[in-house]
Amino acid sequence: MTTAGTGQTEADRGEKGGIRTALAGLTTRGRSFLAAGVAAAVCSYVLGQSDLLRVGLLLAVLPLVCATVLYRTRYRVAGSRRLSPARVPAGSEARVHLRMDNVSRLPTGLLMLQDRVPYVLGPRPRFVLDRMEAGGRREVSYRVRSDLRGRYPLGPLQLRLTDPFGMCELTRSFSTYDTLTVIPRVEPLAPVRLSGEAKGYGDGRQRSLALAGEDDVIPRGYRYGDDLRRVHWRSTARYGELMVRREEQPQRARCTVLLDTRGIAYQGAGPDSAFEWAVAGAASVLVHMLERGFSVRLLTDTGNAVPGDGGDGFAGASQESADAAGLMMDTLAVIDHSDGAGLSRAYDVLRGGNEGLLVAFLGDLDEEQAAVLARMRQRSPGAVAFVLDSDTWVREPNDVPGPLDESGERLRMLREAGWTALGVPRGASLDELWRQADRERRGMAAAGGGEGP
Repeated sequence: MTTAGTGQTEADRGEKGGIRTALAGLTTRGRSFLAAGVAAAVCSYVLGQSDLLRVGLLLAVLPLVCATVLYRTRYRVAGSRRLSPARVPAGSEARVHLRMDNVSRLPTGLLMLQDRVPYVLGPRPRFVLDRMEAGGRREVSYRVRSDLRGRYPLGPLQLRLTDPFGMCELTRSFSTYDTLTVIPRVEPLAPVRLSGEAKGYGDGRQRSLALAGEDDVIPRGYRYGDDLRRVHWRSTARYGELMVRREEQPQRARCTVLLDTRGIAYQGAGPDSAFEWAVAGAASVLVHMLERGFSVRLLTDTGNAVPGDGGDGFAGASQESADAAGLMMDTLAVIDHSDGAGLSRAYDVLRGGNEGLLVAFLGDLDEEQAAVLARMRQRSPGAVAFVLDSDTWVREPNDVPGPLDESGERLRMLREAGWTALGVPRGASLDELWRQADRERRGMAAAGGGEGP
């Protein structure tokens, strides 16, 4: 839950526009009164009726006085917006809370509040606020919802001031706005043990330095600032200098999630398209691996990695998992198709090795890209690929499937290279495919005579 900035507006921002601005704010009622007054004045002149002239003057002056008073009255109103939450999954609702404060010494009249929102979030909300006393406050709220991920601006707020007779309305806009981030849907995944997890935190944890007993201690020389309680006296006596125990250095398991964003690899658009399924799948795996204690990163076919190039490029060990997940979710919220034709840039990033578990979400593959993926497998102790055949996603239920497509051949090439490769049919559940990948990995390990790395 985040709090938006605060803006202020005044009903008299100088003399800009002058009387022209005030007259432009006349309502239908005000214009009718003015027209009736002018007509009555003309008729009184033609007919020679002085009483009719008085009536005409009254009708014409009333809207003009209301417009002048409203334009000159100093209303100082502060507005703020609060999103709950500011980051919401696609298809879920967020609530926007608006708060108006009268920071002037004068009470306000009737206020009409309107917030500007993109059409994909729903209709534009409008509220009528009754008279606010000096120092008073009013709070209203509305809900927004989007099935499409992205970042959507909210605001600025618009405030319409009106006089008690409804003769004139003036609109003032605040300068601040906020952003609602709609992230991909995250599907909970089963806690299966995929290849490469043995080196992470958990049941299969290993430590780079064993501290099982005194004989296993690997000491080092004393450095200024070391805690004296860590002094290893036996080694000190052996080497003739002050020695201290080394701290445990657990090696955190790594996981790289590769997302294929090539525009030529996907067909169709919309919330139910193959590309959106791949984006949601990548988000689900990233969150799942962070919860399991992995250091994770998001990699695309363009070679761009999140959380970036700083350090080893992985998130989760040096920063809080929640912050890492938020950074990658924000990236996936706005990710779009790339213009690239291959996966070679991603391979260049992975060729350094020591990348841990590799989970890939791929679109249509040709023979060349399947060969690149086969080389990627050599750099990872475990690799799982979810391959989306776009033809099956855009094919209508009554369409007759064509001959055996190339997707089966590409899956066979990946499996021969050591990938646990699965085809993704339309509307498939990622959790079921996740469990299936674990079963196939176990079957491959049993056939090969071991669990693998």
